[in-house]
Amino acid sequence: MAEGQTQRYRLGAIVLAVALGIFVLWRVLIGWVPSRDDYPVQGIVVDATNGAPVWSTLAATGVDFAYLTATLGDKTRDPSFASNLEAIGDVGIRYGALHVFDICRLATDQATLFITTVPRAERALPPAVALDYSKTCTSKPDRALILSEVSTFLSQIEAHTGTPAVLLIAQEFEEQYRISAAVDRNVWLERTWLLPDYAAKPWVMWTANSARNIDGVDGRVRWVVVRGDKNE
Repeated sequence: MAEGQTQRYRLGAIVLAVALGIFVLWRVLIGWVPSRDDYPVQGIVVDATNGAPVWSTLAATGVDFAYLTATLGDKTRDPSFASNLEAIGDVGIRYGALHVFDICRLATDQATLFITTVPRAERALPPAVALDYSKTCTSKPDRALILSEVSTFLSQIEAHTGTPAVLLIAQEFEEQYRISAAVDRNVWLERTWLLPDYAAKPWVMWTANSARNIDGVDGRVRWVVVRGDKNE
């Protein structure tokens, strides 16, 4: 009886140790970022799910820039964009606007939404355009149509912002449409904890942790780094 009880205690201790190890590893992973020695400039992406960021806290904890989600498709404005845009200007964090492109909606309509939502600002970072599939759009148009629509969208929003956009391209989308080989723009790639290599050209920005937990913002955020001279 005593021996059986001892075995149960040992088993319980092993299970607890494994659970504790997994928890510690999880905490490390959600907090991980690349070294500042390798990537001096690092920032985040926020949207309405992140509540009302405390930008002064984020500035103090190493956020050099932020991309504020502005528009999605041709009808949706992110509810937090206007307030984030107003608040971020007070703390010195550089910012840019992000549009989530919908391949099931006309590029011109999406550009109109972006242009009427995002004010022109000389100090703003280049606009970013997220290219990926979505649950609300199951269609997969042919490559020629996608390239045409993306080009139309870019030409219209860049005339408004005055700067070339950055393309945030998901791996599956890039593999399907080979956007980086056809559209002459800087690319922003994503691969948590590992360097991405799925584009036809070197990336300029990298989402190094897609679910980082940091003080000053609700929920998880994309943690993004900028390629520096030493990474060439």
